[in-house]
Amino acid sequence: MAVDELQAIIERCQILEEADFRGEDYDLFQVAGQKCLEDGYAAQLLEVIQNVKNKVIIKNMGWNLISPLVRCILAYKKEDEKREHCLKILDQLVQLCNPKELFLGLLEQIEQTSGEQVCQTIMLLLQPLQTVLLKLQNKKAYSVGLSLAIIMNQLTPLPVPYTKQQIQEDKLGLCQCCNAVVDFAKPFVNEVVKNMENSSEFNDTELKEELLKFCMKSLKYPLLTAQLDQLEGIEEHPFRVCQMFLHHKSRRSYWENQEFEDIEQKNSADSLACLSYLVFVQHFGINCFPMDLVKVMTLCPIEHLRKKSLSILQLFIDKFEAEGKYTLFRCLLKTSNHAGVEGYIIKNIKDQIHLSLMKAHDNIWFTGHHLISLLDLVLLLPEGAETDLLQNSDRIMASLNLLRYLVIKDCESDNQTGVWTALAKIEKNFLKPLHVGLNMSKAHYEAEIKNKKENGREAHSSNTICSLTVSGEKMPAMTTEMQLQVLHSALFTFDLIESVLARVEELIEVKVKAVMDENI
Repeated sequence: MAVDELQAIIERCQILEEADFRGEDYDLFQVAGQKCLEDGYAAQLLEVIQNVKNKVIIKNMGWNLISPLVRCILAYKKEDEKREHCLKILDQLVQLCNPKELFLGLLEQIEQTSGEQVCQTIMLLLQPLQTVLLKLQNKKAYSVGLSLAIIMNQLTPLPVPYTKQQIQEDKLGLCQCCNAVVDFAKPFVNEVVKNMENSSEFNDTELKEELLKFCMKSLKYPLLTAQLDQLEGIEEHPFRVCQMFLHHKSRRSYWENQEFEDIEQKNSADSLACLSYLVFVQHFGINCFPMDLVKVMTLCPIEHLRKKSLSILQLFIDKFEAEGKYTLFRCLLKTSNHAGVEGYIIKNIKDQIHLSLMKAHDNIWFTGHHLISLLDLVLLLPEGAETDLLQNSDRIMASLNLLRYLVIKDCESDNQTGVWTALAKIEKNFLKPLHVGLNMSKAHYEAEIKNKKENGREAHSSNTICSLTVSGEKMPAMTTEMQLQVLHSALFTFDLIESVLARVEELIEVKVKAVMDENI
């Protein structure tokens, strides 16, 4: 009887030390265990595995049962009690077996499956595989990448459901499998995100790049051939879930590993074509797309990526019609919280106004009352006269240049932009507070310069004058000369703002006086 044979092997191994287990013992255990499963003695095998006395034996030999166990689970009907016993055995093996050996056993089983059992096998083993991967201490990134690659290789030959009916029927289980793969990868994605958020010096890029490599492959299969317009009436569309996973992961676009760089170049045409379709046709991730670009522009430490994101943002802006640009500008002005970005958006607003005034476009969104509503967000100081003018200098200069352009190009008699109607409000909310803020800021910095010069002799003797901390990192100490350079640079910025402000007020005065002279 199979159970008796297994029990005899167990009793013989119980008296051996772990190091004394021989190849013959592994083979006999596997054969006896397999026979128990095939003869319907899963319940008895479960008892053997759950026996605490056999813990060391199962740790070393249990993974050999994966193959016959999977065959039995797939063969039994769902309501069969023997199937439930087999599932409990699988759960016990995941808890007790050596993670490295069990990992190889699970992957081998996924790799060897074929035909209609591909998706069934993958869905059965994804949860155990995930648990084992989370236990691994060494080569986790490589193991996750290998797992995703084998899963993708098995799924790729399967036809992607084309019609709504095919998606709902899901004969081969591909749709369910896509959902399961997303859940499988989530803890590894979350691990990368958490590590990046918690440490500015996070350098473990291997797991991140393995996930991104899978992300590129996902763009090609199944998303490239999936009919994503067949969404209505289908809850939790499997390929929409696939997109959400893709969006969560694809946060960077370059590789630190040359092998991954080569793979991306090989597959990039199809993958990027699919990504363009998802963003600009399916509008996937469109709501947070500009915000993500802004984050790269302002927070990324890599210069060429900051420049690239700026170029992409402009391409993104250019794809909208006038109303879309108007809405996007309002959104970015309210949410970017960065003077440089706001200055760039204000420059774009000026360009759109120019097109409207030149009659190149019949554009109601950048003239009249729509424009005045937008200018209310542009021509003001966020905190009135107490606004940090140095920090907001990019925005302020862009705003002044826009106002100067409006005053020069739009005659008071035409008032196409509405700026002359809103002049009193602009003076109250922007020009007068800016005057006060400049006087306060210049006085403060001039006093600081005088103080530094007077204390320069003492400061010189102590060498180190001041320390600066940025993002938790202590920067090199600043000497008195360095501090004075910074202070003089700030004064130069204030002088520049004051010069443009004076020119704007001069232009306003000339235009107003000319109209008054005509009316006399």
